[in-house]
Amino acid sequence: MSVAYDSVDQTAAAAIRLDAELRRAHPRTILEAAVESFGDKLALVSSFGAESSVLLDIAARVKPDIAVLFLDTGMLFGQTLDYRRNLAERLGLTNVRDLRPAYQDLATADPQAKLWQTDTDACCHVRKVLPLDRALGEFDAWITGRKRFHGGDRLNLPVVEHADGKVKFNPLANWGKSDLDAYAAEHDLPAHPLVAQGFPSIGCWPCTQPAEEGEDVRAGRWKGLDKTECGIHVARAPGTPNNVGGDI
Repeated sequence: MSVAYDSVDQTAAAAIRLDAELRRAHPRTILEAAVESFGDKLALVSSFGAESSVLLDIAARVKPDIAVLFLDTGMLFGQTLDYRRNLAERLGLTNVRDLRPAYQDLATADPQAKLWQTDTDACCHVRKVLPLDRALGEFDAWITGRKRFHGGDRLNLPVVEHADGKVKFNPLANWGKSDLDAYAAEHDLPAHPLVAQGFPSIGCWPCTQPAEEGEDVRAGRWKGLDKTECGIHVARAPGTPNNVGGDI
């Protein structure tokens, strides 16, 4: 049974309460609580990247028809597109939605598909933030695959948080790489094909490189730039419209 929250204050209070209840819970317990609280007003956002199979498998066991939002930026590796199709079919996820940038946004901001060369934040904004903002309009809460062991801004990641008027669940926040590897092995989950080529974190091909031995998991993302997030998980000031700022 889902619960509707009529105001930002109520939504924020719900996030605080849920975080207190779930901050040490198993990821499946967190997902079950999210589904119980929000039902069909809950979405899972997945990149179908290097570590995505674990969360997607748990979600498929809890609610196989959960809305899974996949950002097809137009610049993903071909291996990612193949993995998205094959993994969704294998796990029995029946409601995976491919989100693409709007034609008009690309025509205005990136007509030659070269924006990533000059302004990665703007490129992420038009190809990730805007499509996700539009899709999340029909949902009250969403699930991410972020984890604290990735470091950076994720070190203090709560299990449940309030952001941009919605409740965000981070079921894997407490898990480390060994936990993910153990779960994947136990359930015989297929790895993203680029993991074997040295990619521990996978985004768009122009801005993703293999990580060197001993480097941070996300070291290959926007390498050489002062950038660690695409903008989707960057908090916005109150009153900021959904079509301004941010990256995933």
